[in-house]
This record gives sequence, C-alpha cells and structure tokens, in this order.
Amino acid sequence: MGFGKSLANITDDPRVNLPASEILRIREDLDYYADVFDNIKFFNILNQQQSRKPSTLSITHQASRKLASVIFNEQVTVSVADEPIDDFVNQVLTDNLFNLKYEEYLETAIATGGFAIRPYVDNNQVKLAWVRADQFVPLQSNTNDIQSAVIVNRTTRSENNKMVWYSLLEFHEFHEFDGLNTETITNELYRSEDVGEIGQQVNLTTLDNYANLPEQVVISDIVRPTFAYFKTPGKNNKSIESPLGIGIVENNKNVINAINTAQDQFYREVKLGKRRIAIDGSLMKPSAAHSNDDMNQGYPVFDADDDVFMQVGKTKDGKPIIEDLTNDIRVNQYSDAIQLFIREFENNIGLSQGTLSTDATKSTKTATEVVSDNSDTYRTRSSYITQVEKQIKELIISIVQLATKTELFDNGKAPLTIDLVNQPLDINLHFDDGVFVDKDKQLEEDLKVAMAGFMPKKQFLKRNYGLSDDDADDWLKELQAEAPDTDNMTSQQTNLLGGNDGSDDE
Repeated sequence: MGFGKSLANITDDPRVNLPASEILRIREDLDYYADVFDNIKFFNILNQQQSRKPSTLSITHQASRKLASVIFNEQVTVSVADEPIDDFVNQVLTDNLFNLKYEEYLETAIATGGFAIRPYVDNNQVKLAWVRADQFVPLQSNTNDIQSAVIVNRTTRSENNKMVWYSLLEFHEFHEFDGLNTETITNELYRSEDVGEIGQQVNLTTLDNYANLPEQVVISDIVRPTFAYFKTPGKNNKSIESPLGIGIVENNKNVINAINTAQDQFYREVKLGKRRIAIDGSLMKPSAAHSNDDMNQGYPVFDADDDVFMQVGKTKDGKPIIEDLTNDIRVNQYSDAIQLFIREFENNIGLSQGTLSTDATKSTKTATEVVSDNSDTYRTRSSYITQVEKQIKELIISIVQLATKTELFDNGKAPLTIDLVNQPLDINLHFDDGVFVDKDKQLEEDLKVAMAGFMPKKQFLKRNYGLSDDDADDWLKELQAEAPDTDNMTSQQTNLLGGNDGSDDE
C-alpha cells in the first residue's frame, strides 16, 4: 500500500480534486458555528496590554438551528412502494435514530455547506456513518453530483507522554461500466505528531480499532456510490469549480462580526458601567483608634465586597470631594444596532424578519398573519428540502443495494433481493408544513374541493394526513368496507367514503 507516504494536507494526495482553500473555509465556518473566536486585545488604564474572551451571541448556531428545525423534524416520514423493502428501510432508519441524527447534522451542514451519510454492514446489520463537511473531501465529481470521495476520521492517542494524531483515510472510488458499476474502498492510516498535518502512512494494525479493517474492498453491480451527500442550495461563489456547498457563514462573516462586536461592546459597557463614586483619599484614612480594641483601628466600616467608592486626590482648593462618576448605559443605542445587524443577517440567509431579531408585535398576530410573515423562511425551506429529498432518496438506494450483497453478510444471506437497475425504487417523503401552512384552513378548503368532486380522495388524504400512497389506499379500502348504506348520501359524500363516481383516484 506504499507505506512511507507522507501527506501534509489531504489535498496533497493526487487523487483529491479540491483546492486547499475549500478545506480552510470549512474549518473557519465550523469556528463560527462553534462560536470560537480569537481573544480581544486591549490596553488597560495602566497602558498594559491585556486580552479577554469576547462576549458573542452565537448567531450562527441560532440561525442553523432554526433552519434545521423547520426543514426537518420528527414528523418527516419515509415510505417505499415495495412493502418488504419499506419495512426493512424504516427499521434501519429507526435503529440508527435517523430523524434525530439527521436534524443534528443538517444543522452543522447549514453552517458549513454540506454533509454525507454512508451506510455500511456491521455484524449483519446495516448501520449509518455520519460525515461532517470537514471530514468529506471529493475525489472526482461533475457539476451535478459527487461520485467519489475520501472520508477522514481522526483519533488521538498519547504515546510516550506525547499527543499523537491518527487519520484514517477512507477512499471511495466509483467506476461506471455500462450499468455494471463498481466502487473500490481503500483504507489508509496516517500518523502525525502535528495536529495540522495528516502525517506518515502506517499499517492499519497500528491501532486496535482498525486491526481487522481490510485494506481494500470492491463492491460490484451497484447503481450509485455507497454514500449520499447533502449540498446546501445555491452556487458555491467562493470556489466556482468546487462541487461542495457553501453555508450561511461564508458570505456573512462581516455582518456576524458586526453583531458580535456590538454585543461585546454592550456587555463591556454593562460590566464597566457599575456605579462609581470618587472620594478624597483622606476620607478613607483611619481616625483615632478605639481604646482597648485592637480590632477597630478607626477605619470607616464598609462591606468587604464594596467597590463603589474610588479614592482620588484632593481638589485644587484642598477640600475633600465626593463626586458620582456613574454614566448611563446606552441600552437603546446598542439594542437598535444589534437588531439592525441581525435583520440584515436574516435577509442575507433567507429568513423572515423577526425569526432571529426581536419583533414585539409578533406575539399578537393571528395564525394566518404568522404564516404570511414566514413566507421568506418558507421559500428558503423549499430550496433546502429539494436537496434533503435528493440525499435521503439516494441514501435509501444505497441502503437497499448494500442489503442485496451476500458477500457483506457473515451468514452469506442478504436481507433483500431486488434488481435496482430494472426495478428502480418508488420512494415517497412527506414533510410536515404545519409551521407555514394554516392546516385548519387547508383542510377546510380541500374538503370543499373534494366534496365538489374536483380533488381525488386519495390526494385529499395524502395532503391533509401525510399518508403515503399505500397508506392512502389502505384507508380507502377500510372506508369502503365500513361505509353504511349510501342510498341517502350525495354522490360527493359517497365519493369521499370510497364510492366510485367514475372519477380517477390518481
């Protein structure tokens, strides 16, 4: 495997087709997401240089969290037309806590530009590996999709009282041959004593975790790569040729910095704006000591924690002074500045006004008005959902194709048997739009249209109850079986109960 090969950066490998600037960009985006910023340096009243941690609003995390929660949540359902495959896929998703994990990783992807999911077989079970943007590097790609990539997993270990970093590079190379596609997975382990370098290649057996990991695996007769990549919508304007997405950070660093600067200055003004009273130093000097009382030497009695009074020199005329030095805190000015920058940030990332900024009138609005106000967020959400659907459907195909490979299972029995080339999967995803759609209003309007005979009953059930095609068919069969005598019903009512008035269900 060419032991002795050394890599300073992942982009030094000739198989990697990505500018090094993209790696640095993603690392900086993660710092913004984690709210990690350099300390602020300043000079104190003694002209001594000091440093302190900045006070920030963690606005990147807030925005990513908000978008992730409205794009994907526990109400999302996945169904496959073939019932055995549907049961298998949903069991895999349930066992891997898919809904919970997906929302978490989508949150980081919104900040950094993307993430990947890789299904694999372990102990005769299909499991999911979640890959952050900083762990996923394309090898070859076209403008529409990434078909080959390297996944980086880093671990640390103490050796001879020294911290050492190990990087497992998992190369996935997809090859297309007239429908008989293959994917070659190559595992390489590198050791480095510098956190900023990949290091020197070593044997996989160096770490117990990878001792049984094969150096190379070839998976044949597959329709797509074994990983599924999510890319944030929109063009990567920082690297036009890069297939990676770009997160909400990259084009908004200036406004995020402005928000944090205003917040930090406001916090400092509050902290340093405590009450201060300047008094002459002579007022703090002891008077005559009390006789036979060693503890009381004549000092005025103040609380030990009192920091209101400050000793200063005498005035020019020699008289003691007492002067209140407290300044008013500019609450309104800073609050207005912070909200202005937050609204600018909302506009830039496609969130409706008041999503992150303060809107005092929002609590008094009706449900319909809130739905209207969320129109910008809804349009942004729709763009993201297109990419989410693409990734999840590709993931399901990858899960199913792995589940058909007998060589990946110890008992030699594959859970599924299907020809994906000639039998493509019919996958349906349903996203809950309750935050953006007045569900009661929609149900009322759809009911009128269905009663008038202009909406198929199957579509009525799917739209208003989130049913898949199969579930909607089951409902209709049960309705037909349970329907009472329909002689006294209108044709529209009979149709809603599953009767046939000559219109198509589809």
